[in-house]
Amino acid sequence: MPTVTILAEAGADVSAPCTGPYAETPLHWAASGNDVEALDALLDAGADIEAPGAVFGDGTPLADAIGFGQWQAARHLIDRGARTTLRQAAATRLRSSILECFPDAAPPSPDELNAAFWYACHGGQFNAAIYLHGRGADLNWIPAREELTPLDAARRNGAADLVQWLHTLGARSATEPRFPR
Repeated sequence: MPTVTILAEAGADVSAPCTGPYAETPLHWAASGNDVEALDALLDAGADIEAPGAVFGDGTPLADAIGFGQWQAARHLIDRGARTTLRQAAATRLRSSILECFPDAAPPSPDELNAAFWYACHGGQFNAAIYLHGRGADLNWIPAREELTPLDAARRNGAADLVQWLHTLGARSATEPRFPR
């Protein structure tokens, strides 16, 4: 029997937030550590899959899983019912969720679109990146929390085909001058 189950059966609060700068719950910690067994035990014991407190934007456990590049945990949380934002859908290749964010009446803001494109590159999601670029995403947008362009994020995660495609479009690294002299 997993320790989480034993603690939950003894009355432990499986959604208790940490004290300190981030109010992460045990589910956030399991997500950021890519611990699928702990995710299941916590969720089976009633942990709140949508609890705020992530290091990334005070978001849900899914935000931590994606932010830390823990793709197995991210996909598992989605399979277990976690809701996604546009950027999270882009990072995890949820095509239908991406398309839902582009209704005819109110498309995403440029910042949302750029963030989704960056996250698609961070997640190595080539098709999502192509789609979002076609919708007008900025090839060289840098999020406030990172010092990486989409090219840098794709390179960091070993997405060679995506890196090559970004190069053909003229994408730049954050370490390169923004404009040639």
